[in-house]
Amino acid sequence: MTPSQIRSNLDSLLKTRWPAFIWGPPGVGKSAIVAQLAAERGLALLDIRAPLLDPTDLRGIPAVVGDRAEWFAPSFLPRADAPRGILFFDELNAAPPIVQASLYQLVLDRRIGEYTLPSGWHIVAAGNREQDRSVVFRMPDALANRFVHLEFEASFDDWRSWAIARGLNPIVVAFLSLRRELLHKPGGNERAFPTPRSWEMAADILDAFDGGTPPDDAIVGCVGKGAAIELTTFAQESMTAHEVDEVLRDPESAPLPSKASSLYVLVSSLARSAGDEARRQVSAKLLSRLPVEFATILAKDLLRHQPLFIRDERFQRFVRANKEVFA
Repeated sequence: MTPSQIRSNLDSLLKTRWPAFIWGPPGVGKSAIVAQLAAERGLALLDIRAPLLDPTDLRGIPAVVGDRAEWFAPSFLPRADAPRGILFFDELNAAPPIVQASLYQLVLDRRIGEYTLPSGWHIVAAGNREQDRSVVFRMPDALANRFVHLEFEASFDDWRSWAIARGLNPIVVAFLSLRRELLHKPGGNERAFPTPRSWEMAADILDAFDGGTPPDDAIVGCVGKGAAIELTTFAQESMTAHEVDEVLRDPESAPLPSKASSLYVLVSSLARSAGDEARRQVSAKLLSRLPVEFATILAKDLLRHQPLFIRDERFQRFVRANKEVFA
């Protein structure tokens, strides 16, 4: 499933009592989707790293109360008066089997010993697969059968929407628009390799140098040597930040690039600043000048930032002239 499909399925499962398990390779954004969903729904999020648990941690500790022993639940589990939320067990199958077994009752019956998960709380877990070369233990069938299983697959379109909203460096967004297959490429024998997470790291490093040239080793250390060389070459041959600024200063008559790589850089740069009203007005003036496929990408980015942009006359003219791309 793509990230947006995972997000939709999780949203639906929140209407039920059934827990979900998200399977996928490292660095694709499994935990980020859970955090985003919790934030959008106004839910508290308790992120528990399962490998750090001992089998006895969930049960709590006993104490003598009167003439009997009672178990006191650990403080990291939500109390009865806690607001609605998601109990998220990340890297669950990286925990030893005995720790996974300690979750049987909580996952299925929403209780463990004398503790009961409050109403309005939902259980979600995530983990890597055995083929991902991660430290994992086979999940016991008894635990697996308690989850709704969702298989995560990286999607460039979903990643780009997230990257634009996150304000990622436009060079990285533009480069991956042309080299989508490099969004996620398993590492083989390399320590560093391309994933959505490592591209975010590379983008932040590029931003940190603010137009300067970051150390090659830093980018290699994020996405691996091959992808880093391609990114560096792309950046050297594409539209510069100064050239983008020239277009922004005179959107109605400044020369526009003809190379696809530079057009992607221009559109990604405009999308990155689409939250600013003045920049959005500049972008609107370019809709009639850009090649249709790039103008369409820009128009959708502008709408994503500001839905009321649909009322802009320039946008409406563009849609009327290119109805087929919005069908």
